[in-house]
Amino acid sequence: MIDFLVIGGGIAGISAAAELSTIGKVTLLETEDALAYHASGRSAAMFEETYGKPTTIALNRASKAYHLEVNASKQRGLMLLGKPGDDAFDADLSHMAMTQITLEEACAMVPILDSNAIDRVGYHTEAWDIDTDAMVQRYARHLRANGGEVQTKAKVSAIAKTPQGWQVQAGDGIYDAMTLVNAAGAWADEIAQMAGIAPLGIQPMRRSMARIPTPGNHDVTDWPMMFGPGETWYAKPDAGALIVSPADEHPVAPHDAYADDMVLAEGLARYEAHVITPVTRLLSNWAGLRSFAPDRQLAIGRDKADPSFFWCAGQGGYGFQTVPAVSKLVLSLLSDTPSELDRGLITALSPHRFN
Repeated sequence: MIDFLVIGGGIAGISAAAELSTIGKVTLLETEDALAYHASGRSAAMFEETYGKPTTIALNRASKAYHLEVNASKQRGLMLLGKPGDDAFDADLSHMAMTQITLEEACAMVPILDSNAIDRVGYHTEAWDIDTDAMVQRYARHLRANGGEVQTKAKVSAIAKTPQGWQVQAGDGIYDAMTLVNAAGAWADEIAQMAGIAPLGIQPMRRSMARIPTPGNHDVTDWPMMFGPGETWYAKPDAGALIVSPADEHPVAPHDAYADDMVLAEGLARYEAHVITPVTRLLSNWAGLRSFAPDRQLAIGRDKADPSFFWCAGQGGYGFQTVPAVSKLVLSLLSDTPSELDRGLITALSPHRFN
């Protein structure tokens, strides 16, 4: 009998499994050949404390020390680029605690900016690159060191309620567990329905990305992440190139996502409208699924109808940012021990708000 059976091998699942392995026997099931194949393997890999809803920002702040001490690889900075008519500029400037700087200062940092097109710039230094792969592997080592198991190529095909808890058929195996932890990302509602649990309305949203060559042969190492007001596009240095995204959020069914060519072209055009170097070719492109609850807040807690079914879902685009705090919260809630997080925050994240 397994104490905690975690479904989903993204950052939400592997971190929860690692923390729970300190109090019980844990097995993690992942459909793919390796951990972090879907959304967690396609992240922009940034920590930005002021990004998200108020509850998400609270989780970011509770996770900041971990990121800065263990996981931040470079202080990147964040730059907001406004054009005439960008009504969302002032709101973003305030919400993300940025300071308005001159065009000359901005162009000194990013020499490809088009000073004839941009009329306002916001900036702050408090944004960091994070090593997402190292983070996943660190949690996996912690899980295995405590005797936990990771089963890949283990797609869940059936879930049944038992007197002791749950029986799950996945891959070639059958797993009996007292508590089921649903960290299945885009598939979270499907897992719930297989278990006879009411879905929360978790909606996967496609986000497309492209990697483009270094613009104008510049060294982009120290460039900040750049984005448009209302998050209509963003660009970020990555391994000697730039990744550019239209920041799209297109509702889709759970699947192995791929970029939409037209949406990608529109996003690249929005990026090009702010710079003097056109995009002439792509090095690669891809997409990931960012999965949101209806109110765009994370869903962390026991199911109201069946406390042995635990939700760890709705991470949206905030999974890596928030996971140090979220995984500790999972441990607290499943071990019935006090959490360092505010009680009001824990209540706001509870899936009970949907029932």
